[in-house]
Amino acid sequence: MSSPDPATARALIIDGIGRRGFLRAAAAVTAATAGATVLGATPAMAATRSSVPDSPLQPDSGPIDGDHYLPSTPDAVRWGYVPAIGATPSLRIASGQTVTIDTVSHEGILEDQGRDPLAYFGRHDVAEDGVLTDAVAIARDYARTPRNFDVDGPHVITGPVFVEGAEPGDVLKVETLSAVPRVPYGVVSSRHGKGALARTADGAPAGITINEVMPPVATDGRATKDPLRYGNVSVFTSVREGKDGTAVGVMPFGSGGEVAFPLQPFMGTMGVAHTTAASETAPELNSIPPTLGGGNIDIRLLGPDSAFYLPVHGEGALFYVGDPHLSMGDGEVALTALEGSLRATFRLTVCKPGSGDAPTVAYHYPFAETPDAWVPIGLSDPDGSANGQVNDLNVAMRRAVVNALNFLEHDQGMDRPTAYAYLSAAANFTVSQVVDRTVGVHGVISKSHFR
Repeated sequence: MSSPDPATARALIIDGIGRRGFLRAAAAVTAATAGATVLGATPAMAATRSSVPDSPLQPDSGPIDGDHYLPSTPDAVRWGYVPAIGATPSLRIASGQTVTIDTVSHEGILEDQGRDPLAYFGRHDVAEDGVLTDAVAIARDYARTPRNFDVDGPHVITGPVFVEGAEPGDVLKVETLSAVPRVPYGVVSSRHGKGALARTADGAPAGITINEVMPPVATDGRATKDPLRYGNVSVFTSVREGKDGTAVGVMPFGSGGEVAFPLQPFMGTMGVAHTTAASETAPELNSIPPTLGGGNIDIRLLGPDSAFYLPVHGEGALFYVGDPHLSMGDGEVALTALEGSLRATFRLTVCKPGSGDAPTVAYHYPFAETPDAWVPIGLSDPDGSANGQVNDLNVAMRRAVVNALNFLEHDQGMDRPTAYAYLSAAANFTVSQVVDRTVGVHGVISKSHFR
């Protein structure tokens, strides 16, 4: 008798042991088999996630793997804000279907960079045909909402995608199947008043001196009210093939020196509509702080083969993406990652309460998973910008630990004191980011520890 194809085999296994059991089994196989792909990502998708594009992936060109395709056009994106509950969808799909989204990085099109990507990237020797046409169109033609560089979020948000059957109380499972660089370059920016070493109204933040503020106080031109004169720093970073054949980001420095580091593409922003609002630019919709709807979560583990679970707050979930990253270190200390446009493919699946298809924590708080680990998340103040943000990492850490305990108790069957002891002995807690007003911490619980 012939063997079933992989998709049929996967379905049969899930029918027999349940989806959560399948994920745990897949994790065990992955741990034993280096380089294996899981959760539906094909070998071709996995192979392309760190490749250098031969030419720009312009809208509607090149491989598009999803059941549906969503480009970023000036009249459809939101610049600096996320969609509210009840927003008009850009696309409707069935639960379990896949969608390929062409995301656009905000770096190179922002007001402090001239809002002209052809000129900005041209100064870094990028030819006109090497610049994405959708980035050019958004910078030139975006008029959905007025832009205020000092108030609005920077991110170009694409969506929302209405997922049939999603209702408040459900979970939307977001599987990233691929994340492919659209251009062979990116930008890392540090801006005055933002980042780990930012100047504050009182001068220097606690723990450093005024001379240790970055960017240096002497270059702070914000008093001019002209973003082009703010003195912000953007570091253009080229992408090329490294010694082992994979793509690396390359930053020159000094007299002929350079530092090269591997790419790890992922979406910094993935979310669902989490609140109603009086206008599209209401403070609670600002794209900067992450929320209970996800959003600008900035967890570098959420690349291809990961799953991100989001509690649904409104009909259709209304999934959106933005802030594409080519690479990011935990903490994202300077303000941005290596920002660069990505073509990403996602599978979006509705998980109903009691189905066992999502961790119980995820029905009220974002939660993540990789083939090797469970990732409980903690945010310092996850209600959006409406009331200002608490940016205390201690608060985020405590919430991450509580969410980890709840997961171990309710999903793994551990008693709470033992779970607390286990987390102290064998789990890791990492700063996700310290730059998004609401700061984040995430735990990493190894699946290989559980038998």
